[in-house]
Amino acid sequence: MRVKLDENLGRRGVDAFRAAGHDVDTVVDEGLASAPDDEVRIAATGAQRVLVTLDLDFANPFRHPPGPTAGIAVLRLPEPLTPAVIGTAVSVLLAELARQDIAGRLWIAELDRIRIYEPES
Repeated sequence: MRVKLDENLGRRGVDAFRAAGHDVDTVVDEGLASAPDDEVRIAATGAQRVLVTLDLDFANPFRHPPGPTAGIAVLRLPEPLTPAVIGTAVSVLLAELARQDIAGRLWIAELDRIRIYEPES
């Protein structure tokens, strides 16, 4: 799967997705660090990559509709945000990505589950 990781996931996120066999690009690699959310979503969509982020703004399907995307995955995590907490959520997300297709959907990944938003057809 082709994935674009937002800048807030760091090197460990990149390593975890690559270890799971995914083709990973990052917002930082593309020179989009601190870019507006719309620009990040458009870049991920144009490259046909699933956007994975900690930015809760992407959890709003009216602001960032998942329908035309390869998928949007938002990690919704408790504070304090530690590498271990992020790692747990990434593991939950990777396990679900291995089971089903995220294309055109919004997934909210938590520490113990994935909530799925599917736009109405």
